[in-house]
Amino acid sequence: MSDNQLRVVWIYPDLLSTYGDQGNVLVVERRARQRGLDVARLDVRSDQPIPTSGDIYLIGGGEDRPQRLAAERLRRDGGLHRAVGNGAIVFSVCAGYQILGHEFVNDLGQREPGLGLLDVVSVRGEGARCVGDVLGDIDPRLGLPPLTGFENHQGVTHLGPTARPLAQVRFGNGNGTGDGTEGAYNDTVFGTYMHGPVLARNPLIADLLLKLALDVNALPPTDDRWYEALRTERIAAAEQPA
Repeated sequence: MSDNQLRVVWIYPDLLSTYGDQGNVLVVERRARQRGLDVARLDVRSDQPIPTSGDIYLIGGGEDRPQRLAAERLRRDGGLHRAVGNGAIVFSVCAGYQILGHEFVNDLGQREPGLGLLDVVSVRGEGARCVGDVLGDIDPRLGLPPLTGFENHQGVTHLGPTARPLAQVRFGNGNGTGDGTEGAYNDTVFGTYMHGPVLARNPLIADLLLKLALDVNALPPTDDRWYEALRTERIAAAEQPA
């Protein structure tokens, strides 16, 4: 942060904003304001440059062609790379998650270069599409309660040696590799296949992003009754036998 203002950047809402992922930026913004923070939110369309001075960047999911266009423009722009170099935090979902890796398969069936901000590679799955509620245990190093979300993807994402799995699934497919992993992260960059929107289902992940951006170990408490009611409902749904 600078000038005592938290800057939250929503990347390419015109291309990557399916399955309600815009809710993630709303949750981050609200939970920051509940702590008395001054928040400047910037929605950056795909014909605009990515600012390099943001604190938290969020990227949502999208269809195959918009994903390719987003990757091309982000590579050409270079702003997100520079922002991460400046210490910014990035949280990405589904297509956005794949874009942050080394490569993915685009709508033309070709290998498309990603941004290389996460040590992952995504390919097209050959089996059934991964659709449904997911429940998993988040990496204990992050100190967070179980992950709940909704997946809807055909991709399979393999983690390299410098990427840690965000969670191990109890129910659902996650990264689709069969090893039970879901998502990936390094020190400042996070990716997941979870929709929901995932930060509404998991508000303490939003708080983690805030703590990383603020460089603090704790935040003032806030009213989580609505979030906990949603979490309880969706976790119970995931645990129901098929």
